[in-house]
Amino acid sequence: MPSQLVYRVGIGAFFALAYFSTKAQTAFSLQKALQTARLNNRLLMSQKLNIGLAEGDLISARLRPDPILNNQTLQLMKSTHFFPGTEWNSNQNRQVWWQLTKPFQVAGQRKHKIETAQNTALMTQSEYQETERNLFLEVANKWIDVWAAYQELEILKQAKKNIDTLAIINSLRLKNQVIQQTDLLRTELLAKQYDVRLKTSAVEAMTQHYQLKYLLGITDSIRVDTSDYFIRRDIPPLDSLTKQALKNRSDIRAALAQIETAESNIKWQKSLAYPVPELGIIWNPQNSVPYFGFFGTVKLPLFDRNQGEISKAKIAKQQAAFQLSAQQLQVKTEIMSAYAALRVQQENFLKLSDMLAQSKIILSNVRYAYLKGGTTIVDFLEAQRGWLDMQTQYYEMAKMYRQKFIELFYAAQLLNQLAQ
Repeated sequence: MPSQLVYRVGIGAFFALAYFSTKAQTAFSLQKALQTARLNNRLLMSQKLNIGLAEGDLISARLRPDPILNNQTLQLMKSTHFFPGTEWNSNQNRQVWWQLTKPFQVAGQRKHKIETAQNTALMTQSEYQETERNLFLEVANKWIDVWAAYQELEILKQAKKNIDTLAIINSLRLKNQVIQQTDLLRTELLAKQYDVRLKTSAVEAMTQHYQLKYLLGITDSIRVDTSDYFIRRDIPPLDSLTKQALKNRSDIRAALAQIETAESNIKWQKSLAYPVPELGIIWNPQNSVPYFGFFGTVKLPLFDRNQGEISKAKIAKQQAAFQLSAQQLQVKTEIMSAYAALRVQQENFLKLSDMLAQSKIILSNVRYAYLKGGTTIVDFLEAQRGWLDMQTQYYEMAKMYRQKFIELFYAAQLLNQLAQ
């Protein structure tokens, strides 16, 4: 069983490596990934249907009350045989009541109901946009995870290739008695270590790849476009980002729409304190004698004047106002934190870029010196590890730099611009 498990992991790693090396698959830039998620993500599609539900409520709010038709028929069940025309089924032994009425909405009840439904629909749209914004953040971070996994694979493949080449050279040098057997064993041991790391990294990259496909809502194989450098160098000032976020962020708009909905709901609930009259006409033939009249009914608001719903509507408005205030404070905090973190990561990334170049030069010089017999295998292996560590740190910092850029654009409601 252990050998089969190792074999399966090795095969899976092989296919993962094959996936990342192929060029036939569709290259997904970050922009294309966001656009695809907007069209195909199942959860987002489900959330979008809430807009249709809210529009359905708006249609219902615009409908007027239907007229009410009422019929009552009373028939004398006792027959009289002494006089013609007085049988039990005669219209002279029947009383019929036809009543046609219609409720009438007063005090702007229909108007305020429509306004409430309209504001609810706007709030639902803003909530959908907020869901989309959160999805874009998740997709962008997962896209960066796949990008980082690909970079790690490339680094390990390069390191494995370099050490394999050295192992071949050392094998020949050992035959020529230029080096000791220990040098070859150390080289081969490092090659095996890189092989294990390469397979583990390939499986992790494959997992990240599947998770990205799930967020995109697709099943076809994809390839992350590693040449996509989406970071903008012209980052707007902090004040400009804050103002734009307070104006355009979907959660802020949803909170404002919630306040407007609460205000219109207060008006609607107050209008419902007025009773709805029901007026109409009556046609009442009694024992073949026709009668005509009018009908009117109205509830007397002695006890129930919709006090509870009015009170709840007012509290809902206060609650929405507090939520808006908290949301605005959160926006400012997120913008400031993301902006400061991005600047720090930008400086660190530039410093590591210089250090990465130095590590490449050191490895090249030590490798040349070792092959010429000017230094030991220990110095070379140390330079090799230092180069690999620096490569890993560099791409980890590049990943964090990109993530902080995404977080800033997410906080400033600018991430959706990348999906345009």
